[in-house]
Amino acid sequence: MRAKILGTKDRPRVSVFKSNRHIFVQFIDDETHKTFFSSKVTSDDKAKGSKTDKATAVGKALAEKAKAAGIKEVVFDRGGYKYHGRVKSVADGLRAGGLKF
Repeated sequence: MRAKILGTKDRPRVSVFKSNRHIFVQFIDDETHKTFFSSKVTSDDKAKGSKTDKATAVGKALAEKAKAAGIKEVVFDRGGYKYHGRVKSVADGLRAGGLKF
C-alpha cells in the first residue's frame, strides 16, 4: 500500500504508526526524503482522556503547525492499519484543524 502513496512538498504524506501504548504521526516529503513535523502520543502523557482523545488532540495540533507552514492538503497513510479507533481519530483531528485529504 505504501508503494502507491507518495507525498510531495506541497502535499506531504501523513504517516501513522501505532502500537498498543503509543501512536506516532509524521508529515513526510517523499521526493526529498525529509520529515516536516512529527508528534507522538504515549501512555505516559499526563493529559486526561482516553488514547483516542489524545490522538485527536495530536491531529489538531499537527494541523495547526501544517497550516502555519502553508500546507493545505495531505495524503493520509494509515500504514496498513484499519481505519477506526485511534487512526480515525488522528484523521478527524487533522480534518478539524483544516487540512484536506
